[in-house]
Amino acid sequence: MKILDFITEINARIGKAVSFLIWAGIVVLCYEVVARYGLGQPTLWAHGYTQRIFGSYFVLIGAYTLIQRDHVRVDILLNGRSARKAAALDLLNYLFLVLWGLILTREGWLFFLDAWQFNELDDSALAHPMWPPKLALFVGSLMITVQGIVEMLRSFITMINPRLAAQGST
Repeated sequence: MKILDFITEINARIGKAVSFLIWAGIVVLCYEVVARYGLGQPTLWAHGYTQRIFGSYFVLIGAYTLIQRDHVRVDILLNGRSARKAAALDLLNYLFLVLWGLILTREGWLFFLDAWQFNELDDSALAHPMWPPKLALFVGSLMITVQGIVEMLRSFITMINPRLAAQGST
C-alpha cells in the first residue's frame, strides 16, 4: 500500500536528518574536553547540552532504526520459519511495540505540556528550559509508534499473502 510506503519514507527522511545531531553532540563534547583538560576551564553548559542532544537523538532516531531493522531482535526464533510464521511473530512483537509506544506518546505529551505551561527549568546553574527534550520524547515516541503500526500492517499482509509482501507491493 502506498500510504505505508509514504509513512516509512517520511520517518526515514526525518531519521536521516536527525542523525546529524550526533555530530553536534560530538562537537560540544570535544569542546568540553579541550576546555576542561587542555585549558583548565570547564564549561557550565556542555554537560547539560550533550545530555539533551544525545537524549533527543536517541528518541528521535527510533523509527528510522526500526525501518532499518537495527533494533535488537531474537532472530533464533525467526530463522527457519516460513514467511507466514515469521510474520505472525513479528506481528506479536509490533503489537507490544505499539502498545508501549501509545503509552509513551501520551505520557511524553503530558510531560511536554507540563514543562511548557509551567516553564519548567532544569536544576543546573544555567536553568535550561525542559520543554525541548520533552518535546523530542513526544515526537520520537509518536514516530516509532506510527512506524510500528506500519510494520504491524505489513506483517499482517505477509501472513495473509506472503507473495504480495515479497513483491514489495505493500
